[in-house]
Order: sequence, then structure tokens, then C-alpha cells
Amino acid sequence: MNQDYIKENPWSIIEEGFDSENVKSSESLFSIGNGAMGQRANFEETYSGNTFQGSYIAGVYYPDKTRVGWWKNGYPEYFAKVLNAPSWIGIKIQISGEVLDLNTCKSISNYKRELNMKEGWYQRSFNTILQNDIEIQVKATRFLSLNINEIGAIKYQVILVNADAEILFEPFLDSSIQNEDSNWDDKFWNTTSISSDGNQAFIEAHTMKTEFATCTFMQSQVLYNNKILDKNPSEVKEELVIKHQYTQKVKKGETIALYKFGGYTVDRNHDKGDLLKAAKTVLKKTTDLGFDALLEKQKLAWAKIWEMSDITIDGDVKAQQGIRFNIFQLNQTYLGTDSRLNIGPKGFTGEKYGGSTYWDTEAYCIPFYMATKDRNVARNLLEYRYNHLEKAIENAQKLGFSNGAALYPMVTMNGEECHNEWEITFEEIHRNGAIAFAIYNYYRYTGDYTYIPEMGLEVLIGISRFWHQRATFSTQKDKYVILGVTGPNEYENNVNNNWYTNYLAKWCINYTLEELDKVKDGYSEDYDRIVGAAKLSDIETDDWKKVADGMYFPYSKEHDVFLQQDGFLDKELITVADLPKLDRPINQKWSWDRILRSPYIKQADTLQGFYLFEDHFSIDELEKHFDFYEPFTVHESSLSPCVHSIQAAKLNRMEQAYEFYLRTSRLDLDDYNKEVEEGLHITSMAGTWMSIVEGFGGMRIVDDKLSFTPKIPKQWSAYSFKINFRDRILKVIVSQNETKFELEGKDETSIRVHGKRVVISPNNTVSISN
Repeated sequence: MNQDYIKENPWSIIEEGFDSENVKSSESLFSIGNGAMGQRANFEETYSGNTFQGSYIAGVYYPDKTRVGWWKNGYPEYFAKVLNAPSWIGIKIQISGEVLDLNTCKSISNYKRELNMKEGWYQRSFNTILQNDIEIQVKATRFLSLNINEIGAIKYQVILVNADAEILFEPFLDSSIQNEDSNWDDKFWNTTSISSDGNQAFIEAHTMKTEFATCTFMQSQVLYNNKILDKNPSEVKEELVIKHQYTQKVKKGETIALYKFGGYTVDRNHDKGDLLKAAKTVLKKTTDLGFDALLEKQKLAWAKIWEMSDITIDGDVKAQQGIRFNIFQLNQTYLGTDSRLNIGPKGFTGEKYGGSTYWDTEAYCIPFYMATKDRNVARNLLEYRYNHLEKAIENAQKLGFSNGAALYPMVTMNGEECHNEWEITFEEIHRNGAIAFAIYNYYRYTGDYTYIPEMGLEVLIGISRFWHQRATFSTQKDKYVILGVTGPNEYENNVNNNWYTNYLAKWCINYTLEELDKVKDGYSEDYDRIVGAAKLSDIETDDWKKVADGMYFPYSKEHDVFLQQDGFLDKELITVADLPKLDRPINQKWSWDRILRSPYIKQADTLQGFYLFEDHFSIDELEKHFDFYEPFTVHESSLSPCVHSIQAAKLNRMEQAYEFYLRTSRLDLDDYNKEVEEGLHITSMAGTWMSIVEGFGGMRIVDDKLSFTPKIPKQWSAYSFKINFRDRILKVIVSQNETKFELEGKDETSIRVHGKRVVISPNNTVSISN
């Protein structure tokens, strides 16, 4: 834990008291989004202090040309920047000529931020004394609508505490915003039009190179003592900014409020020539409703989301706050309604990493969305990868592969690889396996086989062709090996025979061969179409089988464990417990050379394989590998604690499982990795959900049925969650003494609890002793 200023609350993220050192961190933590756009929690009013401005539009990016010291063939041509979009939230405020700026005012009191996760709104309130000695009280409420996802709303209230004053509200649009970094200081946006129409204003702009066309818009209204001031604003137009000015003399103790609606229309959803017209349509629809009615709809929309996705924890407010924060941010980032979109690792909270899609989606996020929404949401994420298959084949061709071999990108926006670190781009090829596993996991969970003959089998063929070509036959070992890779542990690069990668390669090939047989037997037309288009022959698949059957796995007889890679035991095996605290985190304190030579593991690597393929190994094998590798794991990846929490629970090490759970659930709230000001770790938040449902709840799929081995940390009196399993909603309530199961719907179902069959009827509660 590196910060501790967020107040404990089961439904809200709360900050009390103003500290300029926390501004950038809070801008991340209080971020808001609605799946179509999002923004950091920047102040609406002027702030001259240290800040990280950020507003983002889903699917809009810029291809920033790759910049490296030494170009290598196969490098991606660009790094996809998540673009900081023109801002619509700004409201400059002057009180009798003095600009409201919390960085320059005389004093600040009663400062509070609240992100209400239950209802989906963000609010700040404070009192401040300005340099002209006028004291004001401010309350600003903001949300991004789930019901009309092109719009956001702000209600900004000011009360004069100690004097009469003239107040100037200056709402504005600003397209001069820039990204925090650029490889070549390129101009990312081209502003083509700035216009105003009464109390509405518009900035039309498009991205350079990618030519995404957008219209940023706003409409404002001022209320004085709850009465509308019916006057048009003055207009101030600059090269990249348009401002509206409203001036009003206000008496001491009275309230003046600015209501501002703003957002984006984008050519992803409208014709390029109709963006301004679409913006006016959205504004009319919104203003006809009004702020209060739109907020009520927001509350109802979030209530519906929480009805299915909430996890309750009794007796531990920090744990409760952590899981709800994670679930809330996941739903702000992706709602599953658009198969063109995916789940970026920072969501709408920052720009680090770039790209919108990593293997995190398949390994961590799909289980969450399958269980808390419906199969269509998860299928959209799989369809996203199918739509990028041709690009994956092109990516492999750039590296010298042929015959339809597919290498899915480590980072992408449109299917092309856009990550420019060679040890990631060229070597972290295990991502292919995560995509294949997601196809398997989708069918295992939903029972929907149609994806495989319609789309998935083509993806599997491309991936298996890649593994077949990537493997090399070693005459010395008389086995197939995979050389020069990086596993999930990115603190090792260019290693040989990463066990996890090799195991995935073998499994992928065998799984593809199984599915070829199933599709041939049950979907002959699809089989003929797919095999014909791929020109797949029995000779080729026999060659795949040789690679899978002959795969090499490094193993230590001395330790009786699979080795993370061939050279792991050559390292100086000093455990994390013996590392000085001053050396942590090593990714911020050590040189990269020192890290690469160390035994330290960034995140689950071999153990990631034991997580995905848990049923392939005995509990004793899991325990041996956990005891060998976890002591060397520094957990400096956001994806690490959740896997270890699940496995610790499996091993009945509940105190350790609980500690890992707290770390994954409060990774950003408590800033474990000292980087939250850069943005949140969105995709790993799905791992927090997994820690409870799969870890403590022990949920698995066994013989096509749900299976549970419930456990509960001693710190909790009870917890509960819901699962949508094949269109049946099951609620699980675990207490210290028993587990209750409640089924919604009309048909009964059977599950396994501690290995025994249990039949559950709708609207009845079944209790099982723990």
C-alpha cells in the first residue's frame, strides 16, 4: 500500500480534504465512462496546478510512427495512441474578476470528492476563499449517460458565502488538448470547424492519418435561485477554442448554477457529413429530458447492472469497496454492445500502453462478462478476434511465417500489431494461446457451440499453423522446442522453452484437431467451407500432431517442478522475502539488465498454466509449483495477485488468498504499484471478480455443470454473487457455516457442491453446510 486517503465506504469512492499531491491520482480513481467515451476526473474550473487532462472516445486512435534506436525487420510501423480528445467539460469561473483556481486561492475547506458507484455519478464540493477575499461554496455533479451514450451532463452550483459579487460562467470547448507523449511530436487532431448557435457550440475535427471525424458539442443554461436566466451568451472564438460567457450579479447567500450538456458524435456511428446535425439531435433529446430526469435514468441503468453483477461482502468494508470499484470500472469501460470495441488496459482513465486490446481480454475479462451479462457480450469479444484474423495472418507473414499461420497482436486497435518493444512484439507469443483458450472457455461455459463452426475454427487453424511453424525440432533433445520467447513473466526476455508457452502450443494444436473432428461430424457444410478455404490437408494436420506429441517441457528432478524456462535454475535464487524493501518495486529501482538476470517473476507464468489447465494437474503438483514459484514473484503486474489468490484458496491457504485478494481489489485505490496517476488497471479488475467467484466461491465447470467448493475468509461474515450460466441466474450466498443457492427462472438445475450433486428448484433456497 502506497496511499491511504480514500475513505472506506461500501458504495462510494470518497476523498476528504484537498491535497494537491493527490490531484493526479484522484483524476484516475474518480474517472467516469459509459462504454462509448470516458474522462479522467479533471476539474471543470481552471486549475493551474499539476494535472493530467484526459477525455477519450472509444475506438478513436492515432498511429504514432514507431521510434526506436535500432530498427529490426518485423517491427510494427506504428504505436497506436489512445487519443486525448477535444474536451467539453471546461467551465472557467470568475468571481468579481477573480478566477476560481484551487491552486491559487487563499484557502480551501470542506473539500470532498465522491464517486457514487451505485448510481453512476461523480461529485465535488468545497468552500474556498479567493484572493479578493470572497468566499464561495461550490458543488459540481457530473455523469456520462448510459442511456444516451453520446452525452454527458454537468451541474455546477456556486453559493456566495460572505459578499455580493458578479459571477462569470464561461463554458467552453477545447480542441488544443494534447496527449501526454508523442513519439515525434506529431499533431494528432485537425480542427476543421468551430461554430456556435445560441447556447450551443460545436467543434468539428478529425484525427490525422486515421481520419476519424468527430463533433464535440455543448449546450449550457444558467439558473439563478432555481430560475432560468433566459439570455443568450456572449461568444468568444479562438483558433481551437470556443467559449460562451454568462454574467450575473449574485447576492450573498444566493445560488447560481450552470447546467452543461456535452459529448461527441463520431463517424463510427454517423455519416461524416451529419455529425453536427447528429449532435443537435442528441442535445435536443437530452435537454428535453433535463438534467434531473437524465440522472434518474442513469440511476436506473446502474441499478440494472448491479442487480446482476454486484458482489456483496459482509464484515469488511475495504474488501467490499474494492470489488465494487473493480466491477464499476469494468462496466464503465465496456458494456458489450459493440463488437468493434474491446477492453483497453487503461480503459478511459489514461494513455499508457496504447492500443485497446491485449491478451488480458481473453484470459481475464471474458469470464467476467460471460457470467455477469450474457453470452452475446462474450461472443462479441470473440467475434472481434475473428474479424481481425486476416490481420493476424499478415502479422505472421511480416515475421516470415506462411500458409495462413496467424499471430495475433500483443497490442492492437484494428488487428495490426502496434506494440514497438521487440521482446513483446516478437517474443510474447503466448497471447495466441489465450485466444484459443477463450474459444474453448466460451463453449465450456455457455454451451453455445455455433461460434466454432461459424468463426472460431478458422481462428484455431491459423493459430495452430503458427505453433507448428514456430516450433523447432531439436536433434539434441529429440523433441520440439520453442526458442527465443517471453512468457507472461516479462522480467525474462528471449528465453528458450518457456513452459507455459510450450504447454499452450501443445494444447492449442490438440484442441484444434479435436474441433476439426467435431465440426466434420456435426457441421459438414461449415467443415467443407473452412477446410477448402484454408487448403488444409491430413498431411498438414499429421505434422501438427507430431509437434504437439513431441513438445519439450523443461523439468527439474531436484525440485520436482516444471521449469519456467531452460535457464531458470542458473539464476541466483534469492527469494523476494530477502529483497530489501528499498529495492521495491524493482521495475522502478533496478536497471533492466539486473532485472533480466534476476529470478524475480513479474506475474504468474508457470502458475498461469496451472490456472488455465488446473484439471490437468493434481493438487499436489499445484502445491509444489506454487511453493516453488510464488516466493520469487514480486507481483509487479496488475494481473498477478488474482491468479495467486485463486490458487492459494484452492490450496486452503485462506489468509494468503485474502491478502492477494485485497491487493488485486485495491491495487489502484491503495496504489500498490506507485503508478495510479497514469490511469487505472482496468483489465486486471476482472481478475478481482475471479478471485471471489473462482477463488473463494470455488466455481468451476465440471462435466458440463457448475461446480462449487465454497470457502470464506475469516475476515468476512458472508459474501454473495450471481452467475448467469446458460441463461439461468444462480445466486450464491456463502457464510461462515453454510452456503445457500437460489435459482431464478422456471426450470430446475443441478450443480455440484464439494463434489456432490445438488438439485436446485426455482424460487427455493438450498442450504449446504460448509
